[in-house]
Amino acid sequence: MGGMSAQIPVKGDDKANEIAMKKVYADKEREVRAGHDGTWIAHPLINKIAREVFDTYMHGANQYHVRREDVDTSAMETELVNATVPGGKTTREGVKENVDTAIAYISAWIAGNGCIPLNWMMEDAATAEITRVQLWQWVKYGSRLDTGEIVTASLVDKEIDESVKKGVKGVEGMSILTFNSGSSICSYTAVAKNVKMVGDYLKTQIRQTWPSEFLTSDWMGYLAVQDGVDEKFFAEPLPKSLL
Repeated sequence: MGGMSAQIPVKGDDKANEIAMKKVYADKEREVRAGHDGTWIAHPLINKIAREVFDTYMHGANQYHVRREDVDTSAMETELVNATVPGGKTTREGVKENVDTAIAYISAWIAGNGCIPLNWMMEDAATAEITRVQLWQWVKYGSRLDTGEIVTASLVDKEIDESVKKGVKGVEGMSILTFNSGSSICSYTAVAKNVKMVGDYLKTQIRQTWPSEFLTSDWMGYLAVQDGVDEKFFAEPLPKSLL
């Protein structure tokens, strides 16, 4: 089984939609040529593309015969611990996007939504985990931005405050939480309380010696309280800030 292309149809921008759908087609073609028997999609309208690709290149019930003996895994251990990305750089915009994404997704998750459209991509808990831990990592090891500025907790705090302010304003104004502007938006029903709590949560996370294992585990107790579960059934006391 292949992975999920995160792109979703772009409304109101034919050119951007064409570019996004070409990325989906290329991703599905790569998967089927690699020997996958099926794939995931992020949006029902992408089904046509995925089926076209697999019907074109997969001629049978499965591809067990594709052994991929051409793949060399001898250097995998070294590659997995090599964090160097040629040409890669850490930017203030990247910090901002990570903060917006984490706050948008976690706020939606505790409001009952397991995935959200963000910047014309379908995002789930994996994306929020990446952004959360990357923010922690940048602060923990004092990563340097392309401007020369060091990523500190106070720097990330500023972006969190701006994101929370923007998110809460959207909630109180329209009962819809909207991040970003123009054609790149994320909208879903939420409450201002969630946005503020998630902002505080992120500020705590980036200051930890080590980040918690899973954000979903961190917030499971909060969901239990909202559902009326008695605290005596909790494995450990829930932080007062989440009660």
